[in-house]
Amino acid sequence: MSSRVLAADLPRHVGARVRVAGWVHRRRRLKSVTFVVVRDRSGLAQVVLQGAAPPEETVVEVQATVTANPRAPGGVELTSPVVRTLAEAVQPPPFPLYRPEVDASLPTILDHAPVALRHPALRARFALSAAAVRGFRSTLDRLGFTETHTPKIVASATESGANVFGIEYFGRRAYLAQSPQFFKQALVGVFERVYEVGPVFRAEPHDTARHLAQYTSLDAELGFIRDHRDVMAVLREVLAGMAAGLVTVPEEIPEIHFADALKLLGAPPDEPDLAPAHERRLSAWARREHGSEFLFVTGYPMAKRPFYTHPDPARPGYSNSFDLLFRGLELVTGGQRLHRHADYLAVLGDDAPAYRDYLAAFAHGMPPHGGFAIGLERWTARLLGAANVREATLFPRDLHRLTP
Repeated sequence: MSSRVLAADLPRHVGARVRVAGWVHRRRRLKSVTFVVVRDRSGLAQVVLQGAAPPEETVVEVQATVTANPRAPGGVELTSPVVRTLAEAVQPPPFPLYRPEVDASLPTILDHAPVALRHPALRARFALSAAAVRGFRSTLDRLGFTETHTPKIVASATESGANVFGIEYFGRRAYLAQSPQFFKQALVGVFERVYEVGPVFRAEPHDTARHLAQYTSLDAELGFIRDHRDVMAVLREVLAGMAAGLVTVPEEIPEIHFADALKLLGAPPDEPDLAPAHERRLSAWARREHGSEFLFVTGYPMAKRPFYTHPDPARPGYSNSFDLLFRGLELVTGGQRLHRHADYLAVLGDDAPAYRDYLAAFAHGMPPHGGFAIGLERWTARLLGAANVREATLFPRDLHRLTP
């Protein structure tokens, strides 16, 4: 017998004897035959079986003849089958996986994720996520970036000590990395342009539909920039690569300065940040005025940005930084970083010794640089129109969930 044939490839084998393998997706017993739908990673295949069929989710191998049938999935079905059970399903799934719609609550899906995610509609979400990562990587590869992989166990917090997970590390205190920020900045001095796809950890006690304790961050950093607008231009290219035609990314994403955004919103001029309601209103404005589902908000106050953020030379109280809003939600944070050693010493003051290792790269000369980070789960959830970021997370980790 030849090698395994996937369900999606069966139309090319009409009249041939083939071997398929997968899960029993559904059984339909008629008077004389049983129709068994087998599911594999590529799709569904219908098997015409005499007699009883194994329970749903049983793993089977089927040797059969491919026969044309316009009413069957893919226009073919498998006849004269020999079915061999590879692994029995001893328990039913938590909800029917064969129904087109998911008939289960989000907690049920998350509690039973290893089985629930077999549902084609749920699995498709993560195929979309994987495609977004491919688009991220391929775009940055084309733009001359080098992929890197940096430690997730670090000696100190990246941005603050309030939202890190502390761990014991061979008798010393260590932390799970909040981001690869310090590493990717240092690597600009090595490769000029770097990116990373990896987990980050935030010990923030937020119990919301948009926060996770662990998520996948798509980070990029590039050197020899003029200011944050060079970073924004690269981000636009990356988004177009990640969207893959599913959403239109304008050639020029509209932008609004933070101070102007406050005026537009009627918010107090000393407001230090945007609330979720502000983000939604600004996104609605961008759609209405510019026909764009994306909006850059630039020039956030320096007081609300990490110490490594470069100030706006013309308005020092504001920063050369930005957030990108997508469909009412902050999706990306980025901007220009400080790059001169003396500037870091001035900003950090008495805290500079605590950042000795970080500052070492700047003591040996670093080009003007900047970067951004995209939350993969938020991106996928927004594309799907999902109300909760957990719908786009394989095995969420949050304030309450540590399993499965």
